[in-house]
Amino acid sequence: MPRTPSEYSVHLLLEGGHREEIRFATLQDFQQWYKTLVPKQDSSEFVNVPIKNIQGEYMVVRPSSIIAIRVEPLFSSSIERFEE
Repeated sequence: MPRTPSEYSVHLLLEGGHREEIRFATLQDFQQWYKTLVPKQDSSEFVNVPIKNIQGEYMVVRPSSIIAIRVEPLFSSSIERFEE
């Protein structure tokens, strides 16, 4: 039986070498956010980026400054879940 990720870590590589990590609970949450980014990919207009582990706060970024995106599934073992 395949393991199911507990969340997804999304790494944004920005112009100038800056990096930002954001997290999504499900792949569908990431895909929904990504759909808002794609139509504006050449835009210098700001879009909201959810900040990891801080609900209700956002970072803004210009879509044209995003060079690469890496999506990494994160798996929590049952031991890690009980320690939190």
